[in-house]
Amino acid sequence: MKKAIHFGGGNIGRGFIGELLVRSGYEVTFVDVADALVDEINARRSYDIEVVGDTPKKIHVEHVKAINSNKDLEALLAAFVTADIVTTAIGPNILKFIAPNIAKGIARRLEKTDAPLNIIACENMVGGSTVLKNFVYEHLADDIKEKAARCIGFPDAAVDRIVPIQHNEDPLLVKVEPFCEWDVDRTGVVGAEPQIEGLTWVDNLEAYIERKLFSVNTGHASIAYMAYLKGIEDIASAMQDEEIVAFVRRVWAETSELLIEKYGFDRETHAEYIRTAESRFKNPHLSDAVTRVARGPKRKLGAKDRLVSPANQLVARGKKPEALATVIAAALHFGYAEDPEAVEVQTYLKEHGFEKALTHFTEIPADSELFKLILEKNAELKK
Repeated sequence: MKKAIHFGGGNIGRGFIGELLVRSGYEVTFVDVADALVDEINARRSYDIEVVGDTPKKIHVEHVKAINSNKDLEALLAAFVTADIVTTAIGPNILKFIAPNIAKGIARRLEKTDAPLNIIACENMVGGSTVLKNFVYEHLADDIKEKAARCIGFPDAAVDRIVPIQHNEDPLLVKVEPFCEWDVDRTGVVGAEPQIEGLTWVDNLEAYIERKLFSVNTGHASIAYMAYLKGIEDIASAMQDEEIVAFVRRVWAETSELLIEKYGFDRETHAEYIRTAESRFKNPHLSDAVTRVARGPKRKLGAKDRLVSPANQLVARGKKPEALATVIAAALHFGYAEDPEAVEVQTYLKEHGFEKALTHFTEIPADSELFKLILEKNAELKK
């Protein structure tokens, strides 16, 4: 049986990447630092997934085990020697913390074999595997780096599946939506492309990253920020609000024009992708809290992220992104007191005013067309 190492035994790891690997003939070793989780996986060597929606079903996943990397590093390093693939789903901010152990695993492996190994970071970020590679290489000796460059691949990936926060009686049960997408850049692969059911190898990953970012992530954030202003608490309820649905469709119309023009996506195929996204957000079994989807406004307002980037690109193409401008203004008013980024944004806004906050958090120049458009939309939101 082929062998996979997966960093992160949480809901995404078990409910998405791990399940696809097992389905494709891999024995999966989850790597985590949560004692109870590791012990439960090792005791049962299996877990269940519930796919919730119009046609619910249960998936039983076997051929799994776990390693606590804090307590049994030797077992992890030994696993690297025989692994056929390594994946992660731990969150972008944690990649730097697993990099030292991955570096040790690579060094141990290269002592024993020069068989190719691909390490794929399945994170909600752009260029996650490249980011991980840079962290890992900080911990590799120069002679190991040279051999690693030949034998170890870090192909970037784009992943998409809604796995909401959940509290189940069974600690290993994961509830997921039916939809999932896993696209990986074949140009970053070393050796043969691993054949994994549900994984699509692509030549132009940027197109798929931006399609997901500017459709799913932009749409989700747009719903959340507008719902927050209306006092709606969860996404499924927001999608019952006719004004919000009409508004997010305007957002999608803007981002769709950008994506179709930039990458040549088939118009009808893309329209179906958007319809699928809308139905996903309407799924009452997967409804997330508005405050959870909207959290991190500082990051979401970044120049290269889901709101400002498509707006800037549309302006550069002679378009007027009115709906996106409205979302950007709304995001600056997200004031959830339990979100540190929201508190930071609101504190800055109160001290310096909306215009300076807009430039500070988005890097949009004060003399730009987009800046003026956002000011107009902000005035409309206040009415």
